[in-house]
Amino acid sequence: MNKPKFTVTVLGFDQALASAITGALDVFAFAGISWQRIHKLPTSPQFKVQLASHHGQAFLCSNQVTLQPNIAIEDVSHTDILLIPTIGGDIDHVLIETLPLLVHIKRLQKVGADIAANCTGTFLLANTGLLTDKVATTHWGYAEKFNAMFPSVNLQPEKMVTDDNEVYCAGGGMAWIDLSILLIERYCGHQVASDTAKSHVLDVSRTSQTIYASSRQRRFHSDKDIMEVQSFLEKHLQSKVTISDVAAQHNMTERTLTRRFKNACNTTPGQYLQSLRIEQARKLLETSNTPLESLISAVGYEDLSSFTRLFKKATGMSPSQYRAKFKRN
Repeated sequence: MNKPKFTVTVLGFDQALASAITGALDVFAFAGISWQRIHKLPTSPQFKVQLASHHGQAFLCSNQVTLQPNIAIEDVSHTDILLIPTIGGDIDHVLIETLPLLVHIKRLQKVGADIAANCTGTFLLANTGLLTDKVATTHWGYAEKFNAMFPSVNLQPEKMVTDDNEVYCAGGGMAWIDLSILLIERYCGHQVASDTAKSHVLDVSRTSQTIYASSRQRRFHSDKDIMEVQSFLEKHLQSKVTISDVAAQHNMTERTLTRRFKNACNTTPGQYLQSLRIEQARKLLETSNTPLESLISAVGYEDLSSFTRLFKKATGMSPSQYRAKFKRN
């Protein structure tokens, strides 16, 4: 068996998500092996994998599983990739507890390591300052918190994976799959990455996490008038409502409504209404066999081609592709 060409180090800490650690270690470890074994070809491992922690101490993951690292992060002098897993516990608490790790993340970045973080692990990465003025993503459900804590980061929460000057981020939960395959492709080429994905039956065609996001997240604010506007829009998805009509209905000028709505929800009333309609369309596609022509009228649209363009822009899929992927039997 050939000696692995590259080293991947996963950084462990208390309240990390165990699956984001062990899953990534497995995928990297089997690059050049799993596909070859299936097809009875000579194996050629591409990555040496190792799990590191502060002083090499065992740590308790968020699912109460304890993992034992095989190296202290202080002793890692070289790694090609340093992967920060998902924070599975309270983010604020974990960020305080992991402060001693920041110096080592920055140290390894300075000596040439690619730094990658998955899901809420991007909070830990941002805490180092390495994401300042860089493009990043995180779990869609924590985007507002991330923006509030790290306003100097160019957060693009609709993206599944981002890459900015050898600093990588992945979106929610299982996005470590997409991140791992992307990094395997970076180091080993498309064929090895593709073979690895196929041998593990991994879907790596995802480019956006907006198909998993919910408009309900934008309810987390304290402007009661805007909450009433949101409720009104939710009840009138099928109606031909204009923003001026909505403003008048709630005793505001259109300009005031737009300003207050954007302050509260970080989007405009029109964009919010569109997201509600797309979300309702997704639910109907998942749960019914309603023909598309009837479905679009149920969510306030009349023209199928324009709806299809909007739906594809929002989800990365056409309505028919979305139904084929997510339809519940």
